[in-house]
Amino acid sequence: MAHGSTPHFHNTEGLRSIEIGSKEFQCVGALPPFDHPHVFLDMGKDDEIVCPYCSTLYIYKAELGEGHANPASAIFKAHAA
Repeated sequence: MAHGSTPHFHNTEGLRSIEIGSKEFQCVGALPPFDHPHVFLDMGKDDEIVCPYCSTLYIYKAELGEGHANPASAIFKAHAA
């Protein structure tokens, strides 16, 4: 993840919830080509948020660190063109 960029997460595995170390991020749904619009989500003061497109429950866990997730396979890594 590049410094200062917004982390992106996906739920290709169809998990009920994903723990993440970021309160501001983008959900892409599943991996392309099955992704939904990449929506920016901000938890604000809350520690969880549900994506309005795919209904994935994201749970904030500070100990994971910015841009990290449990499971790590939920981190979306865009391929450079």
